[in-house]
Amino acid sequence: MNICYLKYAVEIEQTGSITQAAQRLYMAQPNLSKAIKDLEENLGYAIFKRSAGGIKVTEKGSEFLYHAHKVLEQMEEIEKIGLRDVSGIRKFKLSIPRGSYIANGFTEFVAGLPMTEGIEITVNETNTLKSIENVTNRGYNMGIIRYRKDYEDYFEKYLTGMKLIYETIWEFEYVLVMSENHPLALKPEISGSDLKDYVKITHGDIEMPGNGRKMNEERQRSAGEIDVGEKTIYVYERGSQFDLLTNVPTTYMWVSPLPERHLKQYHLVQRACKVPNNLYRDVLIYRKDYQLGEYDILFQKKIYESKVEVSSTGVI
Repeated sequence: MNICYLKYAVEIEQTGSITQAAQRLYMAQPNLSKAIKDLEENLGYAIFKRSAGGIKVTEKGSEFLYHAHKVLEQMEEIEKIGLRDVSGIRKFKLSIPRGSYIANGFTEFVAGLPMTEGIEITVNETNTLKSIENVTNRGYNMGIIRYRKDYEDYFEKYLTGMKLIYETIWEFEYVLVMSENHPLALKPEISGSDLKDYVKITHGDIEMPGNGRKMNEERQRSAGEIDVGEKTIYVYERGSQFDLLTNVPTTYMWVSPLPERHLKQYHLVQRACKVPNNLYRDVLIYRKDYQLGEYDILFQKKIYESKVEVSSTGVI
């Protein structure tokens, strides 16, 4: 299959229009239409539905485009291999969950790098599923994934099947974080039932890999994730969650323990709350065929140092 056909299909998906896609590809619209028609005939199914309202992706087309994106990303990484020695730029790509102690360790890692030489660093804060995909298929050096401890057997089998090395960084209980002015901030003990009148902040793109996606629904009903959909704010990056926690005193969030300076900076407190199935694990992953380099070892060192610092922070 001509790799250009994949680029054509992805461009149409992104623009939602054959005409606009043709303009961006600097080719005639009839030629692009014919190329897509030839591609669909070779595949034996339609990628797009044409209508007066524009171009829509079919169900099979959605699967095709998912894999097309992965192939194009891999091709881009292959093309970059030859440029690395020429440019003299060292590259480090990392995929991590939205954990403050991890972000803190990453910052310390960057601060310790020699900035006298060319360097290109990519960090993607995302969910477990995408982190695994980034490491296995998208050229990321390593990643960190987070899962509940009672899913350990599932993940060990899954990661082994994906030919990934995995090392536990930290096993911890989620804590509640909230404003110093939250009505529960000074309550002697907090139970899950105390949270029902307040607004939960949670990350909106948590997904489980493979057949474990069904576990996601159960995960949301456990470890204090109660009343899902009742009073919930979904966020996708850490900045928003801190702003909300600070400025909306009726909000709370389940998180890995925070560094003391984050608590002081945003005027927050972190509280223990005994609920079932609340033991989590952060795990470092990288490909079996990947040789750890100087940057990888330095990053691991800074993450473990950050974990030690945060684990000494008091939780009421």
